[in-house]
Amino acid sequence: MSVRNFLETPGKTQVIHGARGRGKSTRVFDATDFETPLKFIDYIEMEPGSSIGNHRHGENEEVYAVLSGNGVMVVNDERQAVKTGDVILNKPGWQHGLENTSQEPLKLFVFEVDQRSNG
Repeated sequence: MSVRNFLETPGKTQVIHGARGRGKSTRVFDATDFETPLKFIDYIEMEPGSSIGNHRHGENEEVYAVLSGNGVMVVNDERQAVKTGDVILNKPGWQHGLENTSQEPLKLFVFEVDQRSNG
């Protein structure tokens, strides 16, 4: 059994994908922890007014699960308001980014899956 507490796992405060503001990014699990194509599970806390810059992951899929807060997700130039409880799917090759539009931290999990196997 492997149990990690994402609130107690060390993270780093940084600019995420060249965007504005800073966010705390915590890698809870990475590819070495999995026997499947799951690449990582990250816990992210975005400061008010900060963003994750628009980026792509090639052949990988990525899922954002909003734990608390509000923001705007941009996928392929389409803007969509997101809130606590929303789960956003980013298909392979889609350009995506996220803005925290609230006065509170935006907290989320990010999962990335590789189209190819880990083995």
